[in-house]
Amino acid sequence: MNTTRAQRERLKGFLDDMLVILGRSERRQWGDVYVRGLLTTSGRKAIASMATRVSDGNVQAMQQFIGQSPWQWEPLRRRLAHRLVEALQPVAAWIVDDTGFPKKGTHSVGVARQYSGTLGKVGNCQVAVSLHYATDDAAVPLDFALYLPEEWLEEGRRREAGIPQDVTFHPKWDLVLTLIDRALAWEVPRGVITADAGYGSITEFRAALAERKLLFVVGIQNTTAVWVDSGNLIVPSSGRRGRPRRRPLDAGAPVSVAEVSQGLSRERWQHVTWREGSKGPMTSRFAAIRILPSHSYQHGGDKEETLWLLAEWPEEEAVPTKFWLANLPEGTSLISLVRLAKIRWWIEQGYQQLKDELGLDNYEGRTWQGWHHHVTLTMLAFGFLTLESLYLKKNFWTALVSANGAS
Repeated sequence: MNTTRAQRERLKGFLDDMLVILGRSERRQWGDVYVRGLLTTSGRKAIASMATRVSDGNVQAMQQFIGQSPWQWEPLRRRLAHRLVEALQPVAAWIVDDTGFPKKGTHSVGVARQYSGTLGKVGNCQVAVSLHYATDDAAVPLDFALYLPEEWLEEGRRREAGIPQDVTFHPKWDLVLTLIDRALAWEVPRGVITADAGYGSITEFRAALAERKLLFVVGIQNTTAVWVDSGNLIVPSSGRRGRPRRRPLDAGAPVSVAEVSQGLSRERWQHVTWREGSKGPMTSRFAAIRILPSHSYQHGGDKEETLWLLAEWPEEEAVPTKFWLANLPEGTSLISLVRLAKIRWWIEQGYQQLKDELGLDNYEGRTWQGWHHHVTLTMLAFGFLTLESLYLKKNFWTALVSANGAS
């Protein structure tokens, strides 16, 4: 990142405001150095490289600040979230996802042979879940959590990595709920929850969102079974006595969403453009109908109300290819459903910038605390770049004069 004098002043003001929460001046100093290192060091963001690039080369002091200093990362993330939310447009969505951190060894906290969407296969890696706050113009990470395979909670490995005793095993979808609950506690403006089929296909996850009175548009597998709402489906009350009803009244056998979508008339499919891409408008065919998921009835779980089934059928494909469930109101327009389903494009762009430009996956330490410290300061660097981008859009000519007149 090449900076002008004005940008350096804005960065200083941003870091002074954010890092005051760390308390001691030494911590604030090293937090400042670390974030500047992430922003200005080329290539891999190794601590040795950043310490040499930005400060007096005191590698040991920087390692101690990241890996051992007992500062709390959650208050800093909360402060950052409030700063970013204040600057961004009204929220559209909270985006749920996970990302992999490929590793060569076996000692970094949470590392295991596990599936990673980043790798597209099972590999040796860490996996983190994230929650992003998205508007039409930007998306920023609100929070991250490291997924811990169960073997990492054995006493020896827990002690070696410094994993707190109150940290227990959670599947990824449940770990995401922890992030959502934290954002709710921070009073971040609520957005529609969006997630891919790895989360949306889990009935318990959708039920937990509904219990929190959160709206969602989530991907599902094409085998998800549903009843089509013909207007005559009656959802039985959960308060009735006797055995739980395994299907709503007046319902036949449930059908997969793939079959339901293929059976829709040609008139139900509409061309929708949801945004401008780098190569032109992003357009495809979509249809939406009201349905009732069958899984929770058949397996005795929480009963879901009637939902939207959104399906995408690109012109060049023989069958519909993508499916979502949404609990948005019955009068929601098709374009609104599509835009929310497709707003997840921000997440891949965000992960790429966090990793390629800011070294999110470059942390070389092995401890729980060090990982969380590094990720938090990477979020801080990303937050500054987002605010800087918004500032430059709003103050283009002022910034241009500043860049030409001072460096």
